[in-house]
Amino acid sequence: MQQSIRHYLVVTGGYWAFTVTDGAIRMLVVLYFHLLGYSPFEVAMLFLFYEFFGMVTNLVGGWLGARIGLNLTMNIGMGMQVVALAMLTVPDAWLSVVYVMAAQALSGIAKDLNKMSAKASVKLIAGDGGESKLFKWVAVLTGSKNALKGGGFFVGAALLEWIGFRGALIVLACMLFVVLIITAVMLPSGVGKMTSKPKFTQVFSKVPAINWLSAARFFLFGSRDVWFVVALPVFLVEVAGWSVTGVGTFMAAWVIGYGFVQASAPKLLRRSHHGQGPGGGTARFLAFVLAVFPAGIVIAMQRGWPIETVLVTGLILFGIVFAINSAVHSYLILAYSDHDQVSMNVGFYYMANAGGRLAGTVLSGLIYQTYGLEGCLWLSSGFVLAAAMLSFALPSVQSTAGE
Repeated sequence: MQQSIRHYLVVTGGYWAFTVTDGAIRMLVVLYFHLLGYSPFEVAMLFLFYEFFGMVTNLVGGWLGARIGLNLTMNIGMGMQVVALAMLTVPDAWLSVVYVMAAQALSGIAKDLNKMSAKASVKLIAGDGGESKLFKWVAVLTGSKNALKGGGFFVGAALLEWIGFRGALIVLACMLFVVLIITAVMLPSGVGKMTSKPKFTQVFSKVPAINWLSAARFFLFGSRDVWFVVALPVFLVEVAGWSVTGVGTFMAAWVIGYGFVQASAPKLLRRSHHGQGPGGGTARFLAFVLAVFPAGIVIAMQRGWPIETVLVTGLILFGIVFAINSAVHSYLILAYSDHDQVSMNVGFYYMANAGGRLAGTVLSGLIYQTYGLEGCLWLSSGFVLAAAMLSFALPSVQSTAGE
């Protein structure tokens, strides 16, 4: 038991460190290239390969983790992120759209290798502690990760002002390299490695619950990124007149709060599930509630209510419900998976997650440039409703036993 906790803490610590760099590099790229004069759609396109190759990585990464071990795929992800950070330290003249997209592609591969490895490891490290323990461990891992990602947003914006774009990248790369060495030494080899070599065709799940959950995840995360990635930071700088650090601080606070709520999801839902994990009905209910907030923000703005007050309040409420819904999804993918298939099922699920982020990222720049923030929020509400409808097909955890 003590060894499993120690391994869980090492995995979580490595995931935390990676997440800080991931949040920081995203904020650095959005703000720095906006200041260089890139349009919102051009900024969004910088993340196109980041999200696209994240999809590919999740599909291949789960299969790779089953063959070589999750600890190794996690460390490969960290190493690739160090290289991606270093690539962006070149002079401005080299920072063409294609070059930055290539660096972001490497970062996207790194991020999803790391995330898939860390989350799949939790299923194996948790052992037979029951569904309540699994829900708690995955919620803490995911929630703390998102809190740290919010911290990364602040770190990225602050470092951009304090030591500049390249100085910030160098600091982040050095920090992550040290963590890579520590995790490589402390984690055992072969975690999640299957005794028989799985075929690549096995990455496509044959469990209906996992397929429906993956589809719902696509729309859930698309609903967030369609306003969060490009539209919101550009709106706050251009329309609301916020400073770069102010934007970074707000978005950091939002994600940190979102992370704390996500980590607290087992406690918040404990009474309704009597110590058991939540089921598909919980995910469906939360999605219907979530759809209210983006639409409500638009209606309030159209009625002439103070824009900044409405936006900040509405997004805080959206973040609370989104965090709980996301935590339920993260638990369900592990609960629906057996031990032998967990890395490949998690990889397939996060491929859908990355697909939703890809759609949301591209649409965030395109819809904002065409229809403004209101258009992004209407689309967000539509995406959440799609996730809610797909969640009707999600069973309870108990009914998937033995699949």
